[in-house]
Amino acid sequence: MANLTPPLNHTGRCHYTFTVASPEESSCSGSSMKPEMDGVLSRVTLLEALVSQLIAGVNGGAGTVVATNGEEGLQEAYSQVTRERNQLQQHKGRLNRQVQDLQRRLAELTQEAESLRQKPCQQTHTSGGTQRENRPASDPASDFGNGAYQEMKAEVTEVPASHLIPEGNHNLRGCGELQSVGDPVLYRKADSITGKYGVWLQDPEPQGPNYTNKTVWRIDTVGNDVRQLFAYEDMEQFSRGFPMKVLVLPEPVESTGATLYRGSLYYQRRRSRTLIRYDLASESLAARLDLPQAAFHGQHPYSWGGYTDIDLAADEQGLWAIYSTNKAKGAIVISQLDPESLAVRKSWETNVRKNTVANAFMVCGRLYTVASYTAPNTTINYVFDTATSVGQAVAVPFKNKYRYNSMVDYNHAQRKLYAWDNFHMVTYDIRLGRASHGSS
Repeated sequence: MANLTPPLNHTGRCHYTFTVASPEESSCSGSSMKPEMDGVLSRVTLLEALVSQLIAGVNGGAGTVVATNGEEGLQEAYSQVTRERNQLQQHKGRLNRQVQDLQRRLAELTQEAESLRQKPCQQTHTSGGTQRENRPASDPASDFGNGAYQEMKAEVTEVPASHLIPEGNHNLRGCGELQSVGDPVLYRKADSITGKYGVWLQDPEPQGPNYTNKTVWRIDTVGNDVRQLFAYEDMEQFSRGFPMKVLVLPEPVESTGATLYRGSLYYQRRRSRTLIRYDLASESLAARLDLPQAAFHGQHPYSWGGYTDIDLAADEQGLWAIYSTNKAKGAIVISQLDPESLAVRKSWETNVRKNTVANAFMVCGRLYTVASYTAPNTTINYVFDTATSVGQAVAVPFKNKYRYNSMVDYNHAQRKLYAWDNFHMVTYDIRLGRASHGSS
């Protein structure tokens, strides 16, 4: 063992003296310590080298160390992005395969549906409105005695109720006299001057698969050559201003007297007494005919003007024209028209001058007139019943909320009035009641 004796010299410093008992003492053997010392020396040398590199990096090569660390960070980020990209590509591939499967399935279903539509319906047995398909003798369903199931099919065709009820009968349709008109409900406001007044309607009895009773139709009638007919899928799309189609009419429209009925638009040709029937399904002119002796282009309009000499209308009993003639001296004439040919079936002359009322419409074969187009609180002031040829004064409150009501038309399927009031397209709910004895 080594002994330590720290004597003080004259300077006050300690001197350590090592005294070894024996050169052969095992704990101080140079031969046994050499491997350990060599290992420590090598580690210290390595540490010194690392410290030297660190010092060199701090003093003069810091940029190199930072760059090395930055490269390592970028390399790690790039590896992560690469992994994420590979995952996204795999996900995209799965989605593409799913889309292809769906498209293939859709094509198969479409082909199957088409084949079913083209398959003829052959019936050999009809009982109580139910029909059974022809089947070969080997088909177990054709064996009525062996307990096998039988496949039965019923074929139903929708027919509007007005087609089943004779014209001229008010009571079978739930008809009656107009009792009240609700407040206007706004669906859309026109956003340009061409929408100051116009026509907007829904067909109460649509025909064919292209359009339904939800389809909304609109014509902005301000202009010299009005031909555009806008079609909207439903009220929501109409309110948002997104038409699904725009049809171009073969003849220009005069004023706000157009109406819709059984898949056709009926309107007056500009500057003439000619009536046009435009078929919506084929988008073509189906009929045209002059309304005999009818005034036109400002001769006998409603009180608001606008060349409203001829006003077409539809109700539970069919198609009507509201107009006047020189013979009638400006009094309102009502004519029921053939919806196919536009020929006049029957006419009635009232004792109300057309230019003294703001508008008119037909409900259950009765003519109703509106007293004012600008007064916010006005009335429906006259009714004429074509079933009795009797007219009388009434006073049903009616509101022109926006103070320039240029169009009022009735939809018997919706049991509503449609109106165009100073850029605003509105509807009114109505209530019908028991007809009075004087006009039932």
